[in-house]
Amino acid sequence: MHKNSTIAIVIPAYNEGVAIKEVIKKLRETLAKRKLNFEIIVVDDGSKDNTAEQAREAGAHVIQHILNAGTGAATATGLYYAQQNQFDIAATLDADGQHDPEDVITGIKLMLFKEGDLLIGSRLINSEGMSKVKILGNKGLSFITYMLFGISVTDSQSGLRIFSRNALDHLKWRTNGFEFCSEMLWRAKQKGMVIKEYPIKAIYTDYSKGKGQNNWNAVNIIKSLIQRRVMELFGE
Repeated sequence: MHKNSTIAIVIPAYNEGVAIKEVIKKLRETLAKRKLNFEIIVVDDGSKDNTAEQAREAGAHVIQHILNAGTGAATATGLYYAQQNQFDIAATLDADGQHDPEDVITGIKLMLFKEGDLLIGSRLINSEGMSKVKILGNKGLSFITYMLFGISVTDSQSGLRIFSRNALDHLKWRTNGFEFCSEMLWRAKQKGMVIKEYPIKAIYTDYSKGKGQNNWNAVNIIKSLIQRRVMELFGE
């Protein structure tokens, strides 16, 4: 791959009208400086606010779900668009401004040099800025991911991920909620894909702190993952 590779930036979004425009603006400015060939795709997952309108005004291609299907489903929709439109690389990131565009660039560069099939931007390699509660929750879910699926990563729940063309063509999952983060790693392992991590920083504002997962939701994620694992062990 080379600098002319086409890059899809996929942003799943649910009720992010307050933040999405600025997130897209910063991304666009950062990517344009590197003269990368990119498209920003926002998957509006049944939002009740003006997320879709704000994203379009910022220059993103918007795909809308009629109903809220979950972040796993929204991510799958965006990556399917990237696969069908023959993008070479795709990156996903959160819509709340948590991720630094420079970290997205770093992951894209690593993928351009063929650093694996699935790159996870890990907030836990250097956890500065993360609350102790979030660190505990993410470490706990990463441990469960290891116990259930035998995959050792530091930040299994990170929304910043980079996908090779091979991953776009072959990586699929079945869960629609936040548990898809762990299931995706499992499916990548089943397909023999190379999974790697690289350090990123997390930008937490009062707004972003109110978004994403909480540690109580982790209980539901674990239950769903165990159920999925048991079903497949005994032949679904």
